[in-house]
Amino acid sequence: MKLVFCGTPQFAVPTLEAVIEAGHEVRLVVTQPDRAVGREQTLHAPPVKQVALERGIPLVQPEKIKNNRAFQTQLESIAPDAILVVAYGRIIPDWMLALPRLGCINLHGSLLPKYRGAAPIQWAVANGEVVTGVTTMRLDAGLDTGDLLLAQVMPVGLEETAVDVYECLADAGAKLMVETLSGLAEGSIWPQPQDHSLATLAPILKREDGSIDFSRTAKQIQDRWRGFQPWPGAHTVVRGKKLIVHRMHPAEKSLGLDEGMIAVEDNVLSVGCGGGTMLVLDEVQMEGKRRMSAADFLRGHQIKSGERLGNGR
Repeated sequence: MKLVFCGTPQFAVPTLEAVIEAGHEVRLVVTQPDRAVGREQTLHAPPVKQVALERGIPLVQPEKIKNNRAFQTQLESIAPDAILVVAYGRIIPDWMLALPRLGCINLHGSLLPKYRGAAPIQWAVANGEVVTGVTTMRLDAGLDTGDLLLAQVMPVGLEETAVDVYECLADAGAKLMVETLSGLAEGSIWPQPQDHSLATLAPILKREDGSIDFSRTAKQIQDRWRGFQPWPGAHTVVRGKKLIVHRMHPAEKSLGLDEGMIAVEDNVLSVGCGGGTMLVLDEVQMEGKRRMSAADFLRGHQIKSGERLGNGR
């Protein structure tokens, strides 16, 4: 097929490479502009751009696409059979949805209609899902509301973080997109409307999502930490200062602590959580300091049983 590929982060790279290897003709890659990152504001190219340059594929990085007449003319001249959209990061305008004969085909990192939105992988892990997956769908004007094409279910390990699941789903999604294009070419895939009554949302993550709420159970807190990797992570407040938690695990037993109350025993730092559960903090970091084991933290700060961790942000 003659394709236009729209994608930006590493998640989209396996799909771009897979459709090229499958023999499809990617006429144009569309990705976000280079962005300044870090304290020195160094420009970084999106991973998808790097693949396009290595492969010698024509590339554009429009800041806006909705009313971009030059961009529209360029796509119309290509007349693609399909436009693939994988974590592109822009809303696809109506003129673009209507352009290709097979539509705009999106790879989404969840089993739709669950987890519609910007952060499906993170929220699935954060909510303690034991299975998730990837879905190909035909984009429409709604938020991940288009007709479903194919789906692939994937297990979520109890210790896996969003980073781990992200990599697995990126690879599975690449294979699923190739299978979807093959099925559309053969006429063996019939788009199915979503059951909108089953929809859940996965909104873009905010810094405050990483604030630990000790009224949740220890497992729920750990799940949110797993889901919010690498950002916003998990953090709380001790003695008025921000404390980042880098590793944690639910305790096998409970000491009957109040929510947020600390227990220190044999260099183990535990905290009471909802439902009578208890969380062990394994590795922590005071804001502006280096990360360290909980044992080193206890020795350096003389934290005592009975002190409290707060929900500061």
